[in-house]
Amino acid sequence: MNELDSKTILITGAGAGIGKAFAEGFLAEGASVVAADIRADRLEPLSAAGAITAVVDVADDAQVRSMMDLAMTETGRVDVLFNNAGYGSKTAVEDLTDGEFERLVAVHLFGCIYGMRAAIPIMRAQNHGRIINVVSRAAESPGPNNSAYGAAKAAMFTASRSAAAEVADSDILVNMLFPGMTNTSIWGVDMPGMQDPEEVYPTARMLATLPSGGATGKCFYRGEEYEMFGDNAELMAADRAEIKARLNAKGLG
Repeated sequence: MNELDSKTILITGAGAGIGKAFAEGFLAEGASVVAADIRADRLEPLSAAGAITAVVDVADDAQVRSMMDLAMTETGRVDVLFNNAGYGSKTAVEDLTDGEFERLVAVHLFGCIYGMRAAIPIMRAQNHGRIINVVSRAAESPGPNNSAYGAAKAAMFTASRSAAAEVADSDILVNMLFPGMTNTSIWGVDMPGMQDPEEVYPTARMLATLPSGGATGKCFYRGEEYEMFGDNAELMAADRAEIKARLNAKGLG
């Protein structure tokens, strides 16, 4: 039996990009997938493929709780939660419109907190659970026009580590996944030199299936621990070289 056959995997932001790649990957391996997204049209192909779908704004706590209730009603379990929902923003601080910063933080950070708060009691009752929060190198980057996105991801990093410590007395592991530079729609442009969303799935699967006593409170990139706020200059240089090679291979370098 595949180790995912009896598992319920709940994924937010599942309608496109990395979240969709996760949903399709876990469905292909026989897991029960609850796919949540704010856009109903994006969920239709996943529903046709066998996913349980829910239209959810993760910045709304009541909707997140209803999503968790749906998973329990339909499958009786929540084994793995991916807090993945989010979107990009490239607005300078002085140009932020009223509510722009707050909305992005609500989707990324509050959505993550609401998801963990709803899932942890269920996972405690099961005595098993894996929570994976999708973060970003933007958390540690001082780049311009990145205050909202970077701040939200940095806060998710801290919240994840705190939650991991809080559930250390149980078989609940809370980790973070740094996808790396991925060609998704969140920035509104095609980025052909970056990896495809499907290339992130192996790390997602690894974290979803960690054994009891496995890593917790850690961040992972391509199957290896990533030291957020550490000296990652060598890794960043390797990533830039990889992007250049991909572009050259496509005749775009």
